[in-house]
Amino acid sequence: MLFQRHGGLQVQVTETVSALQQLAGAALSVELADPVRASLAGYDVLHVFSAINGNHRIIETARELGVPAVLSPLLSPAWNGASALRARIATGVARHLTGGDVQTSFSQIEGALRKADLLVALGEPERAAMRSAFRIPDQRIRIVPNGIGARFFSADGGLFRDRAGLHGDFALMVGAVSPYKNQLGVAAVLAAMGLPFAVIGTAEQRDQGYLRQLQATSGVRYLGGLAHDDPLLASAYAAASVFVLPSKGEVLPLTALEALASGTPVMLTDQSALDLADSGFAFRKVKWDDGAGQQAAIAALVAGKPERKRVQDLVRHMTWPGVARELLAIYQQARAMHAANG
Repeated sequence: MLFQRHGGLQVQVTETVSALQQLAGAALSVELADPVRASLAGYDVLHVFSAINGNHRIIETARELGVPAVLSPLLSPAWNGASALRARIATGVARHLTGGDVQTSFSQIEGALRKADLLVALGEPERAAMRSAFRIPDQRIRIVPNGIGARFFSADGGLFRDRAGLHGDFALMVGAVSPYKNQLGVAAVLAAMGLPFAVIGTAEQRDQGYLRQLQATSGVRYLGGLAHDDPLLASAYAAASVFVLPSKGEVLPLTALEALASGTPVMLTDQSALDLADSGFAFRKVKWDDGAGQQAAIAALVAGKPERKRVQDLVRHMTWPGVARELLAIYQQARAMHAANG
């Protein structure tokens, strides 16, 4: 089901594969594996993205076949020792009541983390979650953040302003429209501030009522979904005065990175692995349900109007070719470790 919808994970997978293919050349073959049609035994290394939705079975099968496996678990930074303890208790109760016939998502994630040869975290908060919640030693974890497409660094806001008719200050949010993403919450904050709110994204059938509520909120301009390679999307990032993403949890959101690459400051949920040193002038993290904190952060970022280049410099080092080089080294490490362990 991975490519039956489109979002940050799909972009991460496709951009990673593309960058690896460009880096590898004739000496190395890199492809998006199809576990329905291809035998996993035919690969030298497997890289699995996401530790949920049954992906633990791919890791288990790789181990059975003797194929090294690298896992990017994409864990929420909200995982910690306390939440893991509750999950372990719930898992134990489920096993007891069903005679071991029921697995929890927690036990599947834990199994995938323990059986992968190496783990790739998107940032220090995700590594901390692996360490504290799942008891994974640091030596098995590597940190490789997402990359950013070069086109976002050269984006111009003129196209979007002309199409959307937004020529003053406005806030932007890009992503699936849903209660988890919390568009309604920040829309209320922005309405109280009198700051227009442009929303790009689609809503699933179950969230159509939520979308109607959002559209009825004062100041909201809903623009529907845009393809990731649509020039209008890059232009929207560059045109906005501030990008907002106060969802209940994010790992390392590409939308926030793309906004920063376009020179636009970002207000992000505090449940995120994205941390940037010396970035307070253009990057603030606030609790998803802290309306007063969100209003203060947005007001400061809009009033500050940081220099575009200075904002871009925060993420200029995050490129997909750089990601590919780091991952290739990790794949080689995984093969060497696997060989050494027999």
